[in-house]
Amino acid sequence: MDATGGAGYLGPVPDVLLAADAPWVVDEVTAVLSGPEDTVRVVPTGEAVRNAVAEDPPDLVILDLQIGNMGAMAACMDLRLEESAGRIDRVPVLLLLDRRPDVFLARRTEADGWLIKPIAPIRLRKAVRALLAGERFEDPSQRPPTVAGLPAAGPGHD
Repeated sequence: MDATGGAGYLGPVPDVLLAADAPWVVDEVTAVLSGPEDTVRVVPTGEAVRNAVAEDPPDLVILDLQIGNMGAMAACMDLRLEESAGRIDRVPVLLLLDRRPDVFLARRTEADGWLIKPIAPIRLRKAVRALLAGERFEDPSQRPPTVAGLPAAGPGHD
């Protein structure tokens, strides 16, 4: 809504780096996150992410799984390797995944959060808020269903 913290307000999001080559992903993310004080920079390849982060570190990186020549998983791992080598500062990373099975790989990349497409504006805002606050974000709409009244599976349960 407005700067008072209404439903659509993200708070200050000075700089987001989006790596996507699909026009619809760029359009949806920029429509949700762009504002008078917000900046969404777009790079078309995963390979360009490291240089963009090194040259002008963003507050948040959003990676589309299907970006060309170096996908989101590889781009995220590349950022984490550069961070561990001390060449760049840590930056939160949000992955935009294609399907629920991609979550397993997203966890392995040390991404801070992920959403499964299609991109819902409210879920994207929640994810961005959480990551900018230093929290992790898992898409709650993609958690496995539970069945009430059945015992949990695992050690100690028959």
